[in-house]
Amino acid sequence: MAEVYRSVYRTSSAEIEEKKSRFIATVQAVKDKEEAEAFIAACKKKYPDARHNCSAYILGEDGQIEHSSDDGEPAGTAGKPMLEVLRGEKLTNVAAVVTRYFGGILLGTGGLVRAYTQAVKAGLAAGDIIQRVKGGRLSFHVPYTDVGKIQYFIRQNEFILLDTVYEADVKCEVLIPATRLTEFSKGLTEAFSGRIEIEEKKEVLYSVGEDGEVLEMIE
Repeated sequence: MAEVYRSVYRTSSAEIEEKKSRFIATVQAVKDKEEAEAFIAACKKKYPDARHNCSAYILGEDGQIEHSSDDGEPAGTAGKPMLEVLRGEKLTNVAAVVTRYFGGILLGTGGLVRAYTQAVKAGLAAGDIIQRVKGGRLSFHVPYTDVGKIQYFIRQNEFILLDTVYEADVKCEVLIPATRLTEFSKGLTEAFSGRIEIEEKKEVLYSVGEDGEVLEMIE
């Protein structure tokens, strides 16, 4: 499993118009082929009168599974450009469907490629692109005299301080990417001369938005 990969957080949608044809993009996080195919089927059911429901998805933490469908559009004008957008954003475990209501004017090959590309970009822009990170949730206690120092240490190293509980002493909980766990432990020991020991460590998969906010955690 990749230690860090990019995906989307929640279902998002957007609509664009090109020469009276409507293109409705729906984007959703999916965990496997079955979920991706179910999502595509749900979009087709939602828009049963649409001319086309073209789709693309990428699966696996390393993006090793790819699929696209033109759903009746000229070959290579819909599913492939949709897939290229997902690739360009380096996303995985994500599926996109673009529903087209034909407006009566032919767009040509280039026009279709542009329309399906822009639709998926709009769908992504309407939602949240996140990083899913394999890491550890660590907790430890520090004396009040070390609170400022530990906060500075966490901030300077761009670790994530989840919680600070003030009791007889101060309990801190931090999120550390798996790739930096050794670095954190070593840095903590050096900065505090071994006075602080990690008391609990849980393996977690957490999601971080583009602004650095932790959106979800799975233990």
